[in-house]
Amino acid sequence: MKIHLASVFVEDQSRALRFYTDVLGFVKKHDVPVGEDRWLTVVSPEDPDGPELLLEPSGHPAARPYMTALAQDGIPAISFSVDDVPAEYDRLRELGVRFTQEPLEMDAITTAVLDDTCGNLVQIMHGG
Repeated sequence: MKIHLASVFVEDQSRALRFYTDVLGFVKKHDVPVGEDRWLTVVSPEDPDGPELLLEPSGHPAARPYMTALAQDGIPAISFSVDDVPAEYDRLRELGVRFTQEPLEMDAITTAVLDDTCGNLVQIMHGG
């Protein structure tokens, strides 16, 4: 069994697409109109046939309370692996990304947490 698709609720799909591609570096895989929303996925450029991340509209009644509770408690909605957290932290800060947690080393793992501008906190990590 392998992960094929994971999703993250976003407040605005167009803004999320710009952030996840232009800032984080993912590439758009699918963009299919579905009513007023879109089936919108991104993938890693390093693995274009690998797992997809669905940028899911937050219109479901449960989405907003869920997103708000996670963000208020400082809990990332999703986590991405990077080669070097401090270097990625510096790169993203130069692009204006707001971090809620600076790089933090915990034994063999380093993490940082950023705001995706679409209602979520996102963890970047390496090690482990």
